[in-house]
Order: sequence, then structure tokens, then C-alpha cells
Amino acid sequence: MEDPNNPSKEILDRWSKDPNNWIWGMFYYNPKDKRIFPPKKKEWMGWTVNFANRKSVLFFIGMLLFFALVTFTILRKH
Repeated sequence: MEDPNNPSKEILDRWSKDPNNWIWGMFYYNPKDKRIFPPKKKEWMGWTVNFANRKSVLFFIGMLLFFALVTFTILRKH
């Protein structure tokens, strides 16, 4: 029996490629997947955010806030 906390590579690959786990074809949403950055449908394109994983969404929001702060700081100096 498969351990739900430690799925096999095959299951992880199946989840990433399953169109039912993609909202509008570009937002990954899979509550079973605990990875913070799962690969995109085409792995060579990099990683994406799992919007069903709270840690993943918080990290994504944190990155957005960081880049907004950097941009604000740079623009404010000019």
C-alpha cells in the first residue's frame, strides 16, 4: 500500500501531468501533493506553485511582497 505522506515518483509524475490538477491549464491545484514547488506539465519549463498547499501559497506571496518592496525601494530613490 502506498504511503500518502511519501508518494512514489510515478505518482508524483502522474499528478503533475494530470489535467484535472490544473485550473485553466496553468494553475496547479492538488491537495494530495505536499511539494511546495512541483514541476510544471513540461518539466523542462521549471516549477510552479501548488495553490492547494498553504506553505506553497505563503512562499509565493512572500516572494511577491519581496519583489514589490525591492521595486518600490528602487523607484523611490529616483
